[in-house]
Amino acid sequence: MSRRVVRQSKFRHVFGQPVKADQMYEDIRVSKVTCDSSFCAVNPKFVAIIVEAGGGGAFIVLPLAKTGRVDKNHPLVTGHTAPVLDIDWCPHNDNVIASASEDTTVMVWQVPDYVPVRNITEPVVTLEGHSKRVGIISWHPTARNVLLSAGCDNLVILWNVGTGEMLLVLEDMHTDLIYNVGWNRNGSLLVTTCKDKKVRIIDPRKQQIVAERFAPHEGLRPVRAIFTREGLIFTTGFTRMSQRELGLWDPKNFEEPIALQEMDTSNGVLLPFYDPDSSIVYLCGKGDSSIRYFEITDEPPYVHYLNTYSSKEPQRGMGFMPKRGLDVSKCEIARFFKLHERKCEPIVMTVPRKSDLFQDDLYPDTPGPEPALEADEWLSGKDAEPVLISLRDGYVPIKNRELKVVKKNILDNKPPPGSRRSHSTCDPDFSRPALEEVLEEIRALKEMVQAQEKRISDLENKLCQFTNGTD
Repeated sequence: MSRRVVRQSKFRHVFGQPVKADQMYEDIRVSKVTCDSSFCAVNPKFVAIIVEAGGGGAFIVLPLAKTGRVDKNHPLVTGHTAPVLDIDWCPHNDNVIASASEDTTVMVWQVPDYVPVRNITEPVVTLEGHSKRVGIISWHPTARNVLLSAGCDNLVILWNVGTGEMLLVLEDMHTDLIYNVGWNRNGSLLVTTCKDKKVRIIDPRKQQIVAERFAPHEGLRPVRAIFTREGLIFTTGFTRMSQRELGLWDPKNFEEPIALQEMDTSNGVLLPFYDPDSSIVYLCGKGDSSIRYFEITDEPPYVHYLNTYSSKEPQRGMGFMPKRGLDVSKCEIARFFKLHERKCEPIVMTVPRKSDLFQDDLYPDTPGPEPALEADEWLSGKDAEPVLISLRDGYVPIKNRELKVVKKNILDNKPPPGSRRSHSTCDPDFSRPALEEVLEEIRALKEMVQAQEKRISDLENKLCQFTNGTD
């Protein structure tokens, strides 16, 4: 009788490889802030890295193709008055990035396709609502302009970036510092981990806790949790003896784990990066010099160890490229951007295949840049799966789309009718011709501003074409 010894998997031979030295990003002063953030965010156009900055917080944005030594005078994104703690690219617009800071604000920035001449200092919108530093931000996976922020005031706030307004505030749910927050695939639920040792599944629109589990890992050190594609919860934490541990849980039966595996003894918190298309989870520890990866399946032991990528240098942070930014012709299934003290090193994960043809089994349709819902639709209770695209012919990033912020005018909120009349309505000195003259002047100014905006937009497009032509 034949007995299968080795588990069949197309990802069993995945291997990691760093790029050549000339394809790294050198001379970057990576931030030294003590925070469990990944310090790096990547999309198919840019890599953004939180850097050291005097007198405030800053991060640098580099086009992916701009490898090699980075000029020490390269423009930064500077607007925060204290260190930046987290950054996240918008999944529906590759030119929009959000940043969270110790100064209690969240800022959303529009990054041009060309390299700007001077620092970007003006955000598109500043979101103020937290009373303490903000350490976590995360965009909604399917709804346009919905951004989540979590701060040291134990609040989770959901914003509509398109209007600059708070949509929802989740208060009185967390009794201590929030370690991490993650969305499920369609953005209907959140998973959070907290210093009070609880993992919570939250329905943000109903503002209620759907399920919770106390101490999935018995150690006191921070726990991380993410949703898998099937709606399970994958966690990383520590045992009572300070060994690192991973777990897989079913929120419908939170008492018993589906899988619980001890790993090694180390201090670094394991940051999980999950690829829903291949069901592979990559674990990167801050201060580690390795990336371990596991495949999650529906057969025991459910979390299968695949391999470890090892190097000599410890990592200060890590960026994870979305699937649409990968090179499908080389069977690349993941790309990491590993932060050293003074550089950023891309690491490519590849499935060895002999054929040069497109591999359908490695690249199922993946979430694209189009949102499935508007913010108002999501808030009213609608859910939608991500809008998928095929990677058969590779993905070409979309040209810069401007983020428009339409703030509601507080003057539109008319005061309730009453007996009190304002002075202006009964002022006999203010004649009608004078009012019409002022209105005419306002109309002329509006036309002038619109003409200047059009001129600026035309010049930016010409500059973009010029730089694209010379690169």
